[in-house]
Amino acid sequence: MPDLVPIKNVLVSVSDRTGLVELCAGLAKRGARIIATDSTAQFLGEHGVATTSVAGFTGFPEMLDGRVKTLHPRIHAGILANRENPDHMEELAEAGIDPIDLVVCNLYPFRQAVASGKDWHEIIEQIDIGGPTLVRAAAKNHTGVGVVVNPSRYSEVLSEVGSQGGLTAETRRSLAAEAFGLIASYDAAIAAWMHREKEFPPRIAIALERAGDLLRYGENPHQRGALYIEQDAPESTLARAKQLQGKELSFNNWYDLDAALGAAHDFDEPACVIVKHAIPCGLAIGDTIAVAYEHALDTDRVSAFGGVVALNRPLTAAVAKTMTDIFTECVVAPGYEDAALEILGAKKNLRLLLLDGTPESRLSFRATSGGFLVQDADTLKESRDQMKVVTKAKPTEDQWRDLLFAWRVCKHVRSNAIVLAREGATVGIGAGQVSRVDAADIAARKAGDRAKGSVMASDAFFPFRDGLDAGAAAGAVAVIQPGGSVRDDDVIAAANEFGIAMVFTGTRHFRHG
Repeated sequence: MPDLVPIKNVLVSVSDRTGLVELCAGLAKRGARIIATDSTAQFLGEHGVATTSVAGFTGFPEMLDGRVKTLHPRIHAGILANRENPDHMEELAEAGIDPIDLVVCNLYPFRQAVASGKDWHEIIEQIDIGGPTLVRAAAKNHTGVGVVVNPSRYSEVLSEVGSQGGLTAETRRSLAAEAFGLIASYDAAIAAWMHREKEFPPRIAIALERAGDLLRYGENPHQRGALYIEQDAPESTLARAKQLQGKELSFNNWYDLDAALGAAHDFDEPACVIVKHAIPCGLAIGDTIAVAYEHALDTDRVSAFGGVVALNRPLTAAVAKTMTDIFTECVVAPGYEDAALEILGAKKNLRLLLLDGTPESRLSFRATSGGFLVQDADTLKESRDQMKVVTKAKPTEDQWRDLLFAWRVCKHVRSNAIVLAREGATVGIGAGQVSRVDAADIAARKAGDRAKGSVMASDAFFPFRDGLDAGAAAGAVAVIQPGGSVRDDDVIAAANEFGIAMVFTGTRHFRHG
């Protein structure tokens, strides 16, 4: 591969014209000929940059409403000829074709067309054909051709051409890799749109773009980590949240914030979730967000130290004042009162994220060795009339409210999960245990005396009565669980023995990670 490729002929075909005038004027000043598609040539001409039109270069006019512009042998032979192959160069000379040394190209705005709600015919017209063909050809032949698809790299290209007299092999290789990445993500977006009515298509292609630099590290200092954003992800997703203050977010911060955000927005009432190691250690709803935060914090103030907080209402000054009394890593909320920002501004390392809107529920991906498990997001919200009371005792209206709340919370707690709740707030959470009775024991221990009069939720059925025994011993007065165990009769008998009301939901909410 030659180390340096002089830039004599430049082909320009762009949709996004950001920075284009400066690039082309600079290249022309250094002796390059600019060959451009009709609309781009007109644009450059209006800005004083002389060009040769593609039609003039090929001797063939654009046709089919512009669908065919650069799809021509004179263009692609000029790009694809191997500069180190004498036969290739002789063929070009015999055909009177000049080699093309640099391709500047970005693609029709397909994603923007989809996002703007255009109709099917308009979106189809935004599927670029000539552009990707140009980019692939130039990237394949990067031993002798440069290709730039990102306006942010124009200044780098222009600077190197000016200082070096051409593009180095290292730069061409880097530009080609970026170009192939663009084509892959572009095709992935088209495939996703074409499969939009099929939730589990035969193939799934996900286009991700790295957000900024690498993170300081992954889950542990010996692991590398980075945040990637789905290119078609809506603005109401965590990865696009705006950081208002605080130091850089870590891998674990992002992971915890995602867990907290999903739980907070699962409730219509003002809700607060405090998460530690991706597991809620406190969750509450209230008439105000300040009440919700106080009650969530009361669940487990020890575990809340160094936790992550998600709110589904703007953070108020009242919340901020309480928050100053405990070390918190991160907060994500749909807004912040000015007074709250002023109060929390004193905690320089506290990360504050602004995320307006409700996060969308999308397919869930979990990496496995050599593949991914893909499933629907768990968005099921069962109603009371879908449930069955299976005991002699019936829940009171207050108990029903707490049972439905605890059941919703349970969905966000790692299995095996037991939740004790009272008056719209968790009082004890047992999470991530290999034994359900252990989860019940932990929840009871966390709750202490607050368990008396609480309700208990279990994310899956009780395989034995021992879990229910633990809840009753702690003071739970009503239980909600899926049912479906071969020992349901034993568990129901135990509940009747204690005079506890028990509800079967008929569905479970495992959460393994």
